[in-house]
Amino acid sequence: MIEAWISPVRGAADVTSQLVRTRPDACAEPLCTAYDTALLDLDGVVYIGAEAVEHAVGALGGARARGMRLAYVTNNASRPAAVVAEQLTALGVPAGPADVITSAQAVARLVAEEVPPGARVLAVGGEGLYGPLRERGFALVESADDDPAAVVQGYGGPGMPWGRLMEAAFAVQRGVPWFASNADLTIPTPRGIAPGNGAALAMVRLVTGAEPRVAGKPLPPMHRETVIRTGARRPLVVGDRLDTDIEGAYNGGVDALLVLTGVTRAADLPAAPPRHRPAYVAADLRALSAAQPEVAVAGTGGGVVARCGGWSASAGGTEPELRLDGEGQPLDGLRALCAAAWTYAGEGSCDLDPGKALARLGL
Repeated sequence: MIEAWISPVRGAADVTSQLVRTRPDACAEPLCTAYDTALLDLDGVVYIGAEAVEHAVGALGGARARGMRLAYVTNNASRPAAVVAEQLTALGVPAGPADVITSAQAVARLVAEEVPPGARVLAVGGEGLYGPLRERGFALVESADDDPAAVVQGYGGPGMPWGRLMEAAFAVQRGVPWFASNADLTIPTPRGIAPGNGAALAMVRLVTGAEPRVAGKPLPPMHRETVIRTGARRPLVVGDRLDTDIEGAYNGGVDALLVLTGVTRAADLPAAPPRHRPAYVAADLRALSAAQPEVAVAGTGGGVVARCGGWSASAGGTEPELRLDGEGQPLDGLRALCAAAWTYAGEGSCDLDPGKALARLGL
């Protein structure tokens, strides 16, 4: 359903997601040949802070050598694409500015679909946001009194003046259309978790009662921008977060690979509702050059048995619980466990405790 990304989209409420996934998918060939483009999240997938994630450099090089295009997709609107590309290249992942797609680029397209080139835009953020808006031909202003045609808000960093948020609030109160690069409430820093763009949006929202049009994941404009820029026909979203990367893929009706190198842990998966269920689950990016095993499921919500590799997982029964038997690769056991839990839950979220089963896997 790539069309859900390519055509103009107003938000998640307008997207009709069509899939209730009950098991991780099988793929008989390596993912890097089954899909033409990987839409890769960055933090927690490719790097963590200033360091590359283990195995990421070699895995990405291998996927690229086998013909897969690599696109790096980030909700962070504070840095220009060229700066992100330089960081990736320094880590051993060759990338140019065209390989990096930011939420600033996605929101600039949203604005351009409603506001004519040359119009005044009150931009609140940093250079990572300003550049894409200028590329669209907008004249950037700093005051609500400059008669802006739109307000665009992105993360401005710790040095952003409070007065910029005041100007945004003044303009939004006057009915000026309000756009945001992303709504992430927090951002990770070396000193801890800090307020993100979503926190700044909340301040303007509290004052105005308005809601911005958001471009970032999990809403479709972010991945839509990537598909348009790369020409992807069979994209694979790759991420570490269920509520942004995986839900974003769900909203676009395309497959996603979850890697367990970032935020999401194995314990989070059995209870995942449909919008947070990835097509594939893997330890890290080496999965791009590997086939994905088949998961067989028998039974219904009342009593389910799922098998993968040497593992057998079950859910339901007279005393409902999640059970796991067998031996083999831990990831195969997790896949079987997810299949049992997701089939048992159907369109809901599995409320059975996976603790004992996961303890057998050491995950």
